[in-house]
Amino acid sequence: MSYASASGFVLAGGASKRMGRDKALVEFAGEPLLARALRILQEAGLVARIAGARTELEQFARVINDAGPGRGPLAGICAALAACETQLAVFIPVDLPLLPASLVTVMVRRAEITDAAVTVPSVSGFAQTFPAVLDRTALPALEDALKQGSGGCFAAFEAAAAALGERVAVLPVEYLTQAGQVAHPHGLPPAIWFLNVNTPAELRRAEALSSRAVA
Repeated sequence: MSYASASGFVLAGGASKRMGRDKALVEFAGEPLLARALRILQEAGLVARIAGARTELEQFARVINDAGPGRGPLAGICAALAACETQLAVFIPVDLPLLPASLVTVMVRRAEITDAAVTVPSVSGFAQTFPAVLDRTALPALEDALKQGSGGCFAAFEAAAAALGERVAVLPVEYLTQAGQVAHPHGLPPAIWFLNVNTPAELRRAEALSSRAVA
């Protein structure tokens, strides 16, 4: 299934200081993290692009430039939303290799049905910043947050939803799995899906978890 109402973007503008090398190109299970993230979006039925000031990544997909490095993921989100041809945009970071595409699919469906400006998942009672489904109507408030330079992406999401008279829509992943709406292809539990791979040690842990699940 493909979605005419939504586009997908991988946030890949970070400096990768903790990894010690370009995180987007670090291999996980035989493919670069960036390629894996793009594939997750594609498996969810989305046209996938890259958000960030990284023109050298054009070999993987079209890059939406965020006007310079060092401005953080919110700059990439704003640039992508401004360039987005669809009403909804899905954002995932390059460092969530264990995320199942089925979660993205369900989140897009919910956003379409509810018209929510911001939709995110939660796990173990804690809202996650990504993946995030954003409506283009959230862009002005997100740009204001970027200009103010205060808070992170989730704070900007909350401000954008509030500006539209809403709250951030939070989908508990555990309920989705119990209802059979979402499942990991290798049976990994929801708490593992949101493991960020920011360091070599985290990369090794994610690879070990993935290998055991496949085995």
